[in-house]
Amino acid sequence: MGNAVDLEMEFYLRCPLDAHGYPVFAFTTFMDGEYKVSRMDTIPCTQNGMGILSYLKYWEHKGRTNPKVLDWAKKMGDYLVNETLTPNRGAWPRFTRSTGFYMDFPLFRASQGDVRYGKNVIEPDKGGISGYALLKLYKATGDRRYLKQAVRNADALVKNMRTGTDSQAPWPYRVDSVTGQHWGERSANMVFILRLFDALLEEGYTKYQRPRDALWSWIKTYQIPAPDDPPRNLWVSFFEDYDLENNRNSWAPLETARYLIERKDELDPEWRTDTQKLIQFALKYFSSPRPGGVTVMGEQDDDHDPWGGACSKLGGVAAMFYAAGGGEQYKEMAYRNLAWMTYFIDKDGCPCQKADNKRPSWMPL
Repeated sequence: MGNAVDLEMEFYLRCPLDAHGYPVFAFTTFMDGEYKVSRMDTIPCTQNGMGILSYLKYWEHKGRTNPKVLDWAKKMGDYLVNETLTPNRGAWPRFTRSTGFYMDFPLFRASQGDVRYGKNVIEPDKGGISGYALLKLYKATGDRRYLKQAVRNADALVKNMRTGTDSQAPWPYRVDSVTGQHWGERSANMVFILRLFDALLEEGYTKYQRPRDALWSWIKTYQIPAPDDPPRNLWVSFFEDYDLENNRNSWAPLETARYLIERKDELDPEWRTDTQKLIQFALKYFSSPRPGGVTVMGEQDDDHDPWGGACSKLGGVAAMFYAAGGGEQYKEMAYRNLAWMTYFIDKDGCPCQKADNKRPSWMPL
């Protein structure tokens, strides 16, 4: 499996730069195996935020031996800081955009599911992803531009935070960054905002303690124990290209499980029980079997296809839970899932979109 990861990383490290100095995958979500853009829309926060985190982990895993890995992470960070910000006015000024069109430098209009609500529509949770990733990039490089944007995102989130209940998240799913008008009361991916607040607290930014505590209280009190049925479930709304009110997803509960495993009792004295609940929720509603006892993961209620990001996320979280004492079943699940995924990486390192076909490529999440 390690060879497969190395091979895939080499594929991305060979990616050519465009005229603006960014590798192609930094500004487009969809490209083919020859690094050619295959769709016009892009999701900068999710793809570059998760990309930065992945590249930093790989850089550390390899003993910081390949400077290009860190350089590619910096180029993704530069794209977020330089090209993706909302107008410097209104309710969410200079906040990172969740969607856009790859040919715009800088981005100035929304795409995918956001566009129907206006050109300045953003998704607050995606600012949590990019803000946390930029803060980690600042820690790795010392470049204060990344810290500045992480703080700017966090400040906007605090300013616009509302009281979470059993029917609404602390932030709506979509908002107009200028007017503040919003759509979608529930928003699943609250854990990356929690990560951002926690990481800033560790840097000495004590002003985030109160909103951080309120956010965690909501996750623990309402989101994790929420009933599974879609109209009352709080794991709905994540994927940028969707606009379905009761569309549950596997991405957010599995990422929340990952954070519980990382922090354990420091975050949640009941982390084992809560982690098990989150993983089992994803398995119950989005998983499907493949030959040889392999379990693959779908994205959401409206799409059970085994996309690569969802499948590898299950494998990674299951492996972490097993290592933390979660039980033998998660060892088998992780091994079979991740071994299955290695079959969908070409000899040149190009990854597939799904765990049942080859090419074209896209930015793995």
